[in-house]
Amino acid sequence: MVEYDQPVPGRTILVADDDPVILGLLEVNFEMEGYTVVTAEDGAVALDKARRSRPDIIVLDVMMPKMTGHEVAAALKADPKLANIPVVFVSAKAQGADVAKGMDLGAADYVTKPFDPIDLVDRVTAVLDKTRT
Repeated sequence: MVEYDQPVPGRTILVADDDPVILGLLEVNFEMEGYTVVTAEDGAVALDKARRSRPDIIVLDVMMPKMTGHEVAAALKADPKLANIPVVFVSAKAQGADVAKGMDLGAADYVTKPFDPIDLVDRVTAVLDKTRT
C-alpha cells in the first residue's frame, strides 16, 4: 500500500472495497494500466486515505463496513479540498433508485457488479480524461 501526503506525478486512484478478492483484482488491473493504486478495505479507511493521498479519482464500493460508499462520497463533497475528486461507484446495488442515489451524490459514473475489470478501467480513464484540463 502506498501512503503519502501529496499527489504523486501521474494518475493515482483510490480503490475501496471490503471484498479482498475484488480489491486485489482492481489493484492489479489499474497498476497494469500505469496507475498508482491506494487501497482501502472499508469506508472509514477510504476517507482517511483520500485525505492523505489526494487521489485523482476514487472507486468506491457502496456497501462497506464502518462507512458506506455513499457516506464517504458525501464526506468528500463536504470537504472543499476533496470535493472535486471524481467518484465512481461499484456496487451490487443495481436498482434504478440505487444508481440515482449515487449520481445524486455527485458520482461521475456507477458500475454494477458483476463487472468487467477492463471496462471499469476504461470508464475510470474516460472520467479522468474529461476532468483533466
